[in-house]
Amino acid sequence: MAEKDPFIEGVLECLPHLRGFAHLLARDHAHAEDLVQETVLRAISHRSQFRPGTSLRSWLIVILRNRYFSDRRRNIHRATLPLDVNVNEGSESGGQEESVQFKDFERHFKKLPDAQREALLLVGVNGFSYEEAAEITGRAIGTIKSRVSRARLLLQAALEEEPAKTD
Repeated sequence: MAEKDPFIEGVLECLPHLRGFAHLLARDHAHAEDLVQETVLRAISHRSQFRPGTSLRSWLIVILRNRYFSDRRRNIHRATLPLDVNVNEGSESGGQEESVQFKDFERHFKKLPDAQREALLLVGVNGFSYEEAAEITGRAIGTIKSRVSRARLLLQAALEEEPAKTD
């Protein structure tokens, strides 16, 4: 049996974090999965650029983030309609019952400015420290702390202002 490659094993261990970050950043399942796949391919093909002793997860998140913003710049004027959307019908959850509170949170989360949403994703969702998030984004630690704080305050105010609807 062949020996396991520690680099590949490390990448595989990071997949749940990459998927979560990609889904929250892209807000589109297909695009998020493409981002994860491209990130893994790019990481494997450029593995010589990874510095052992540093955080592999941070390195992968930087690759994913850069790819997302590159795609976004390239497609800024291109509007798309997901293929699985039937224009004549309302949106459905596909049979899954989601809580009303989560839907409200998700709706308000999507309204956050990109920079605040990204900072909150890195620190609040993916568990990066402020220092790691600052390194990933290339911003000052104070900027990340400020963005996370403002994002949390905006979400809290929006959720307190609009009580959950019980259709």
